[in-house]
Amino acid sequence: MRPGTLRLPVLPPLSLYVHLPWCLRKCPYCDFNSHEFRAGGEAGELPEQRYIDALVADLETSLPLVWGRPVHSIFIGGGTPSLFSPQAIDRLLGDIRARLPLTPDCEITLEANPGTFEKDRFKAFRTAGVTRLSVGVQSFNDAHLSALGRVHDRAQALAAVEEAAQAFDTFNLDLMYALPGQTLAELDEDIHTALALGPPHISIYHLTIEPNTVFAKYPPAVPEDDLAYAMLDRLTELTGVAGLQRYEVSAFARPGHRCWHNLNYWQFGDYLGIGAGAHSKLSFAHRAVRQVRYREPLGYVDRALAGQAVTQDDEVARADLPFEFMLNALRLKEGFALQDFTARTGLPVTAIQAALEAAEGKGLIQRDFTHVRPTERGFDFLSDLQALFLPT
Repeated sequence: MRPGTLRLPVLPPLSLYVHLPWCLRKCPYCDFNSHEFRAGGEAGELPEQRYIDALVADLETSLPLVWGRPVHSIFIGGGTPSLFSPQAIDRLLGDIRARLPLTPDCEITLEANPGTFEKDRFKAFRTAGVTRLSVGVQSFNDAHLSALGRVHDRAQALAAVEEAAQAFDTFNLDLMYALPGQTLAELDEDIHTALALGPPHISIYHLTIEPNTVFAKYPPAVPEDDLAYAMLDRLTELTGVAGLQRYEVSAFARPGHRCWHNLNYWQFGDYLGIGAGAHSKLSFAHRAVRQVRYREPLGYVDRALAGQAVTQDDEVARADLPFEFMLNALRLKEGFALQDFTARTGLPVTAIQAALEAAEGKGLIQRDFTHVRPTERGFDFLSDLQALFLPT
């Protein structure tokens, strides 16, 4: 309750992010905090119990910051969280429930890689308490999977998605497009294969070459911009015909199957992040803070067990809040309510009035007295739209 620069009338919903940092192989496009596990590669050899001990210690140290606030969603990301055994995930979720009040309909998502798939493993995650699986397929084309450095093939991807559909009431299928050497016909085949499996939610991401990745050092030949735009138009058309609505730049869902956890990010909700390199954004009555955990996994374990997992803890500057809000909210097809901007940032609408007028003048948004929505042009040029809200 110490003084700050804001006056928030009510705290936003709270989510929990849990980072499990290990994977079988670091993909050449990946800039996440993921680390190859080299000691044999078997899940049983991972330091599961000690890492969960560290997560629990990290959570307990953080409890005073979120005390009494209900948690609406949990997302277990990585790395490849499905490397952890169902028994370890069961223990993790039990330890979380013992310390945080979860809402009755709390969404609990686990990221899974088809390369770690084995029969009934996904069912065991469901029994452990996971309610939603996010399956990182990326492509059903073996040549493209190889180019992306994935450890699974088409057959494993198909088997994993089929088991996810049997084990879970809702799940997400992750795809990528504009892959090295990919043609429009090959994209069509990937999308048709994905839709034939009946996923209630698909996330489709443009392959981007991020700094400090293998692809940044050795750039592959990727489709030209015009072809990439044609691919986006095509996948938007095909998902729409199949009954999946594009509700966010990269997310398509059937009614009732939107990802609540990601929606909370995009609506500028709060999230506590625990685990190696995890980020948090937490609101208080008079301020909002961002935290970052220690990045290297085994170093994180030692620090978390000593109660010192956090390496950065900074108050969000009042001048940065409009851009931070817009960076998220403008990704949503439905945009945002003006009253939510005030409620989540503590700032008056006048703080963004000039930028809204500029965006409207460029045809990037449409608005009325209560709501702001990106136009189709705004969606296509989202970075340009978001940049209008940068602090001057």
